[in-house]
Amino acid sequence: MLIHPQFNPIAVQIGSFAVHWYGLMYLVAFAGAAMLGRWRLRLPHVAAQGWNAKAIDDLLFYIVLGVVLGGRLGYALFYQASFYFNHPLEIFKVWQGGMSFHGGLMGVTAAMILYARRRQRALLQVSDFVAPLVPFGIAAGRFGNFINGELWGRVTRPDAFWAMLFPQAKLSDLAWLAMHEADAAAHGLQHFFERYHALPRHPSQLYAIALEGAGLFLILWLFARKPRPTGAVTALFLAGYGCLRFIDEFAREPDDFLGLLALELSMGQWLSLPMVAAGALLLIISFAPNRTR
Repeated sequence: MLIHPQFNPIAVQIGSFAVHWYGLMYLVAFAGAAMLGRWRLRLPHVAAQGWNAKAIDDLLFYIVLGVVLGGRLGYALFYQASFYFNHPLEIFKVWQGGMSFHGGLMGVTAAMILYARRRQRALLQVSDFVAPLVPFGIAAGRFGNFINGELWGRVTRPDAFWAMLFPQAKLSDLAWLAMHEADAAAHGLQHFFERYHALPRHPSQLYAIALEGAGLFLILWLFARKPRPTGAVTALFLAGYGCLRFIDEFAREPDDFLGLLALELSMGQWLSLPMVAAGALLLIISFAPNRTR
């Protein structure tokens, strides 16, 4: 049985000053994006669009602001609006976790619009350049979630080789046992909890690293290696992430303050559906026979 390593969320502490692993993962994400962006400059069709190292650095400045502001505000709006309305200063405590990818996407979109206008570039040309760089950042962020021991998965079978015990999920485990007495009895989960003081759960953070990080990266990176119609790479990112996130959410424990929503879908799944629809529509438009490239 796998057990969450119980990492110390603080990487370095000097007196009252502390550097959290979660924050460091964002630095890793942005540094990786800068490195991958420069790697993309080796592709002739990318260099031909006027991208260079300075343009990448300028763009990343906008992206950083969009990710942090959009991600945090999106989390506050989509997931805990009432709490942050009553405790607005808590919004600034980013090191405690609580970032929304969909909010970050909205923030990045706003940042790319601003960048495109100031640099007189087409928005879809900018987003096509950015899209293949994003999955690396997603993977880094999810690893930060894993280090923090947050966003654990749903309860699974005790004999599942992939199951992991999250000691920090004890209250959620107790709540699950109280709400699923029949399932707990049928699978021996009550006795399991009494023995291990935790329930077997999906390590959904690791699933996200594999699917939305590594898997999506390979798909986009290979697709973007050749010249594509403007908007096609962006479309594939939207549809690809939306589909993979939708799948991953089936293994992820819904937020206890939200639970499952209509049709037994989570908030993450409902927010992913518009991405899939928008990506599919944009993909059709980008490959339309008579569309001006």
